[in-house]
Amino acid sequence: MRSEHTTARRGPLHLPRPTQTWSNDPHRAFEKGRQPAATRIGTKRIHLVRTRGGNTKYRALRLDSGNFSWGSEGIARKVRVISVSYHPSNNELVRTNSLTKSAVVQVDAAPFRQWFEAHYGQSLGRRRQAKQEKEGEDAKKSKSVEKKQAARAAAVSKVDPALERQFEAGRLYAVVASRPGQSGRVDGYVLEGDELAFYQRAIRK
Repeated sequence: MRSEHTTARRGPLHLPRPTQTWSNDPHRAFEKGRQPAATRIGTKRIHLVRTRGGNTKYRALRLDSGNFSWGSEGIARKVRVISVSYHPSNNELVRTNSLTKSAVVQVDAAPFRQWFEAHYGQSLGRRRQAKQEKEGEDAKKSKSVEKKQAARAAAVSKVDPALERQFEAGRLYAVVASRPGQSGRVDGYVLEGDELAFYQRAIRK
């Protein structure tokens, strides 16, 4: 007869073997399962969990920022995570703003915009404030800096219109590539091109 197990278990021994009954089935430490992290958006809060071999897992319970890369420009910036917009596995994770790997989130676009404008000397996603910018655009630049920025701008193609519209709104879609419940970090990359179009269609549904 099957005995009740009060602890979560993992591994192949959760079923009885032909030569062993449930009542004699031992609980092994390496089969131990733990509660899910359920990482949410909020003030940073991380618990340390001792694991097998004296190693440590960083169980993030709350996170509000992380490192996200802009692949086409080859840069990464620490940005604020605003909200969870889509999750491929469960809509409940979107409703609760849970951060897991593969979650599509909205992040603050300001750090990427500031880098772009300093690097290329061109405005990005500021059509609404265009007139105000032209009036206050008397910042002093040396000729060498202007020449360098012009060369960079000439070598790089224009920013994708779909991405530029997001810069105007001040929020970018990004995918979480790290595992917050294991590493204690929420890192990822900004969506671009076909991948961005795919997730935008999924979000609209």
